[in-house]
Amino acid sequence: MNKVDPLYSIPAFYAGKSVFITGASGFMGKILMEKLLRSCPDIREIFILVRGKRGAGVDDRLRKMLALPVFDRLRKECPSAFDKVIPIAGNTAEEGLAIPDVERRVLIERVSVIFHVAASVRFDDSLKDAIFLNTRSTRDICIIAAQMKNLKVFVHVSTTYCQADKPDVEERVYSFDVDWKKAITIAEKVDAELLKPLTAKYLDNFPNTYTFTKRLAEQIVSDYSHVIPCVIFRPSIVISSLSEPIAGWIDNFNGPVGMMIGGGKGILRILFGDERLNADFIPVDIAIKAMLTASWKRGLIPITADKSVHVYNCASADVKSVSFEELNNMGMRVIHEYPLEGNIWRPGAFHTKSKTVYYILVLLLHLLPGMVVDAIIKSTGRKPMLVNLHRKIYSANSALAYFLMNQWNFQNAKMRSLLSDVPPADVDDFGYEYASFDVNLYFKQCLIAAKQYLLKEDLANLPAARLHYERMVWIDKIFKTFFAAFIIWMSFHSGLINWTLSTLDSFGTILTST
Repeated sequence: MNKVDPLYSIPAFYAGKSVFITGASGFMGKILMEKLLRSCPDIREIFILVRGKRGAGVDDRLRKMLALPVFDRLRKECPSAFDKVIPIAGNTAEEGLAIPDVERRVLIERVSVIFHVAASVRFDDSLKDAIFLNTRSTRDICIIAAQMKNLKVFVHVSTTYCQADKPDVEERVYSFDVDWKKAITIAEKVDAELLKPLTAKYLDNFPNTYTFTKRLAEQIVSDYSHVIPCVIFRPSIVISSLSEPIAGWIDNFNGPVGMMIGGGKGILRILFGDERLNADFIPVDIAIKAMLTASWKRGLIPITADKSVHVYNCASADVKSVSFEELNNMGMRVIHEYPLEGNIWRPGAFHTKSKTVYYILVLLLHLLPGMVVDAIIKSTGRKPMLVNLHRKIYSANSALAYFLMNQWNFQNAKMRSLLSDVPPADVDDFGYEYASFDVNLYFKQCLIAAKQYLLKEDLANLPAARLHYERMVWIDKIFKTFFAAFIIWMSFHSGLINWTLSTLDSFGTILTST
């Protein structure tokens, strides 16, 4: 096979092409950009949409982003590749993406591949904001894409959970009885405060504005598919990298890794959810490799020959079925070996499906200890923060409860077939261990990397962390012993135990006499 023929090579397909990425500063966006620069060295350029932030211009934000550890491998292997990254000032929350006219014309003239990765994944966004960020932005980039002279493929990154109202989710576009055009018009013309009381009715069976507006975005892509060669790529829960560019790399506390860290710090003690349900997760580098393979496959087919939307559910529960209980147990095993620094209590968390039990344990295990610790912190002149942190954890758990109490079957035959579609010459760079990687080893890597890159902890401090971990274990045991003794003492003094023993004695007498 010819390595320079796009038919037989993903890097050859991208050679000489200009790519436009929205959401490049996000978790998936960084890995996508790094992978394109490193594994497709002949790519012409990558335009990325960047929003100025806190007084920093787009060039400053790009410079800071490229200095992150996730780009260290590229910096070592091909430092000149960074020159191919061109920031475009814009904002997905603004109409037309707020892209200046000159830059818009450059994109229309030169771009061949678009990855629309940008989205707000906040579950508590107002309906107005979520429509602007997730729905209208998709319409606006489709408008630009339809004008591009050399467009080969438009990849819209969605989510498997945008079909949250269906227990079985196929790899196809579903019809929707909500008109995306009317939704955008309402968001633009109706005041946010007036929309608040109407949101629940408008969402209907959807758990939050995120899934609802991402579903609307898929309708937009489908409606533009007659003029744009489209891919809808739906990842499930995207978490730490398996191997590239760094094993276990992550830049956020979302998903299972965040829960493990919360439990490992002794901050997260109780979760509302069904521990028997499976967590559908996908390592970010596997998702990116599959996405690039899908873009190559679709990009080889002209729009005149195929106007259908290629849909992929990037999910893994069919081959990597891991329950929330197993995830928790794996995390605690790793924490025992690689304890986190400064944990405030003995690591460990558990789930309950009972709201009553959950509320009681939140009070006993989160709020009351938090108030005590905050009082101690305040007495030393420092700012208390634990109660506020537990409020945030409670809000996050409430937002995730729907997903922790329900199970979906994400059909992924097309996604699985992508692995066999990878050209033989590209297997080393774009193949992936979809079904064979060791889950226990993977999550060990995840937590070790999280210690380094998220928590900024030095592995050289492990002996001290282990000593502190053992100290917290003993404190927990002592506290439980005193608490049990206190309950017994209170029971005796309240007459509860005497009454119970008397009742049992009477009951035994009755049984004996009969």
